[in-house]
Amino acid sequence: MTATELLMQNPHPTQTEIRHGLEGVLCRCTGYQNIVRAVQYAAEKMAVSGTEAEVAAAVKAPKGGV
Repeated sequence: MTATELLMQNPHPTQTEIRHGLEGVLCRCTGYQNIVRAVQYAAEKMAVSGTEAEVAAAVKAPKGGV
């Protein structure tokens, strides 16, 4: 699962939910610390700017076009 997909399914995930959503996708040698922070930051920015709907549309768009 990508961070975008995770945030579309759960716009306000906990650290545990982020870690679970990204399991098996990325190297865990750092324990996902900075990645978890980045996803939380993106969730906050999406909520403030109202881009959740825009991201949802982009995720659902066919490949090669919007």
